[in-house]
Amino acid sequence: MSRTVFAARLLPCALFAFFALVLGTCGCARSQESQPAAARSEIGTPKAEGSTEVALADAGAVSGSTAGIPASEARRGDKPSGLLPYWSRFHGEDFTNISKEVGLLKEWPADGPPLLWRATGIGEGYSSVTLADGRIFTAGDIDQRCMVTALDLDGRILWQADNGRAWTGDYPGSRGTPTIDGPRVYHESAHGQVTCYEAASGRKVWSVNILERFQARNIQWALAESVLIDGDKLICCPGGPKTSIVALDKMTGETIWAAPSTGDSASYASPSIGVFKGRRIVFTMNAKAVIGVDADSGKLLFRYPHTTMYDVNALMPIYHEGCVFISTGYGSGSVLLELQEEGGEVSVRRRWASKDLDNHHGGVILLDGYLYGSAHGGRWVCLDWATGRASYSSSGVGKGSLTAAEGMLYVFSERGQVGLVPADPAEHRVVSRFRMPSGGSGPYWAHPVVCGGRLYLRHSDTLFAYDIREKTVP
Repeated sequence: MSRTVFAARLLPCALFAFFALVLGTCGCARSQESQPAAARSEIGTPKAEGSTEVALADAGAVSGSTAGIPASEARRGDKPSGLLPYWSRFHGEDFTNISKEVGLLKEWPADGPPLLWRATGIGEGYSSVTLADGRIFTAGDIDQRCMVTALDLDGRILWQADNGRAWTGDYPGSRGTPTIDGPRVYHESAHGQVTCYEAASGRKVWSVNILERFQARNIQWALAESVLIDGDKLICCPGGPKTSIVALDKMTGETIWAAPSTGDSASYASPSIGVFKGRRIVFTMNAKAVIGVDADSGKLLFRYPHTTMYDVNALMPIYHEGCVFISTGYGSGSVLLELQEEGGEVSVRRRWASKDLDNHHGGVILLDGYLYGSAHGGRWVCLDWATGRASYSSSGVGKGSLTAAEGMLYVFSERGQVGLVPADPAEHRVVSRFRMPSGGSGPYWAHPVVCGGRLYLRHSDTLFAYDIREKTVP
């Protein structure tokens, strides 16, 4: 399968005060897990092919080894200096899905913001992107294998590494998004293969299948979580009869703790962490409930039932000021739970529930006391965090996912419509919109990311990078 990077020339400065940016020659690193790809321009004219060889050792798991990572960095997950774009995990470092970018456009040209480049060959799937140290990471299925891909900031593929079997059932393609931790990157496949790679080279450090280790079965549409790095631990959620949430040593893959089973299978959510009265708690949704587990000991703290059709509990729980928010599609709706502590034990009670927002899997954002997200039926809804009262319901661009930056919502419909919406609880006003090109087959389910002055959008085998920086006229 070819991996092609399309370069796009931007509009001249005189038209919209944008500068012209022309990308250079494409190159693709070769590894034991990938094949070279010819680089072509947007109009299909072959360009000179360059290559940067990346020396990779045996692609097999190296359990218990730092595999060439310097000893000084062995357990460190340092954040970068801030000079390079940084978005280290699904929905961002603080789980809010709100970018800290500033100086962004508040309105787009009629045909959308300038397209910097598009990169193909990342494989079929719905994984989003993460960024650190000048690299972009995602995952996709190529030739019946799940492949983790690293690209540079110009969209050139640096390396691709295998993470087990591809998901070939309903809605084929990758699900989880890679998680970056200093010199390492981690990914969980749809079949539960959790693997640690060297971020610079793609060399496999260790790999373990959590469904096999913890004797759990896969779920109807396959595991979709993005793993969480918490200090020395990697947190993931195999579910099943033996455990609910587990912590692995991020350097070796060995089990640190395994929280008791709740009797539920896993679902499609990714875990988050919050601090309640000095106790660090991992939150996630499994097939039948939202649960909380002590992040340091693995003690199961609470289980609150929340059922939905097909067991699709896909939202990353939102923790804020002693409360945790969950939402599920198919009419199940949203719930705000208040945490309580008595005698060292933690419990929850329902503060409010709402059927107005039944978020399927596009995510919900809490911003300035209001919750924004798409209902399963396709309308965009705003709820008051304190009361659960809906302040609006609007068709917008249609059902989809979102991210936020600088007071604006970037909404992305399952059919490829992209919209820019002020985060205003009074109304859902789409100030700009455009139709994203097709990048393959299937729905547009990958969540958008705003980072480094760019809007990253993915459809199937193609990643698109748009320039959304506000330009100043000299």
